[in-house]
Amino acid sequence: MIEVTTTHLQMLSRDGLNPSERGLPAGARIERVQAITPEFSKFLYRGVGSSWNWTDRLELPRSQWDALLRTPGTETHVLYLEGAPGGYVELVGRPGEAGTEVEIMYFGLFPHAIGRGLGGALLTEAIARAWDLDHRFEGFSPVTRVWVHTCSLDGPAATANYQARGLHIFHTESEMLSPGDGRVGMWPAEEPTS
Repeated sequence: MIEVTTTHLQMLSRDGLNPSERGLPAGARIERVQAITPEFSKFLYRGVGSSWNWTDRLELPRSQWDALLRTPGTETHVLYLEGAPGGYVELVGRPGEAGTEVEIMYFGLFPHAIGRGLGGALLTEAIARAWDLDHRFEGFSPVTRVWVHTCSLDGPAATANYQARGLHIFHTESEMLSPGDGRVGMWPAEEPTS
């Protein structure tokens, strides 16, 4: 058991977005996956989350994973670096009486993309797409809130990146947890070199 602190952040106006000054490098693009499959989604989830103990979806059968992806208001955007995935974001919009709230459900970079200044650009695009999500889903009222939660198991720059883009902390909580190991089944252990 370890103590895990979860930080919840939000943005209540699209004018609150503070875009990253660093754009995408040559050979990079961010693209919405129009017809994402559970297999591709799980590849992204494991590739990004294995280093940060993401395990909440690993036990889901394919049908449940697919159902989450098909929920109206859910979309995935992928950062590609020279044709290969370098990171992704999954957005989940939930319409309500006061407007649509969009959660940044998953966000992160693949290990080879970390430390290259790409997180700010991907998060800028993610927040911008969150604010206009209602335009892509029929019957969704205008977006009134974009939010995310991160925890002390996530990358060390996560909270700072969210705050730099204009999200503000509104709640923090700590609890004792036995985190799962997101690396299980990802790669076999490295053989020691002599």
